[in-house]
Amino acid sequence: MQRHQSTVDDAEVAKFEAMAAEWWDPNGKFKPLHMLNPCRLDYITRQIAAEFGRDLAADAPFDGLRILDIGCGGGLLSEPMARLGASVVGADAAEGNLPVARIHAAQSGLEIDYRHSTAEALAEAGEQFDVVLNMEVVEHVADPLAFLSACHSLLTPGGLHLCSTINRNPKSYAVAILGAEVVMRWLPRGTHEWSKFITPDELYELLKNAGLRPVDKKGFVFNPVLWSWSISDRDLSVNYVTASLRD
Repeated sequence: MQRHQSTVDDAEVAKFEAMAAEWWDPNGKFKPLHMLNPCRLDYITRQIAAEFGRDLAADAPFDGLRILDIGCGGGLLSEPMARLGASVVGADAAEGNLPVARIHAAQSGLEIDYRHSTAEALAEAGEQFDVVLNMEVVEHVADPLAFLSACHSLLTPGGLHLCSTINRNPKSYAVAILGAEVVMRWLPRGTHEWSKFITPDELYELLKNAGLRPVDKKGFVFNPVLWSWSISDRDLSVNYVTASLRD
């Protein structure tokens, strides 16, 4: 059998392994993700509910759905999906993240299948999911098209792929790198590489070339006055998210 070439960027993995112990510290190195998490969870849950006809007010509305959280880190998205009733696999190429994720899930009384793996390895093994969460990962891989093609393979027909990343323009450099890494020091310098950021048009083209059908895109917008995030239909200038389907 021909093996898929991994799209893992070892240097990117090392950056996140160095920060692994801080995943669940809301004031630590992952403070930006903790701040963003309610906003992105709102988008994720609404998209899943709409696509699979689920009532978010019901008990365990995602019961029966199998969800992959690729690049799961410490489990900031995996745990809410499990609480909503889904069967969750959390996969990360940074092995150091997984003990933190497993311990926190156990402390929270949640059963989550955390694996040291990649999208390519899971696809090669024939794994299939109703939903693939691909959040803040694609800007860290060596080959975005190959990575997204693996995500396509991981979806069942009619499956939903949710992918968020950072736009590439002068504003995103000022906000995501100068602001977050230099001024606010929310992230260590070098966490992001501006040249690896992807514009919405580029991501749509990559998704289509990977065999997915983009159906939605929204911006995640930070308000420095209110110190909060919101979802925008129009402002995709820095952080944004897409929804795509496997037909």
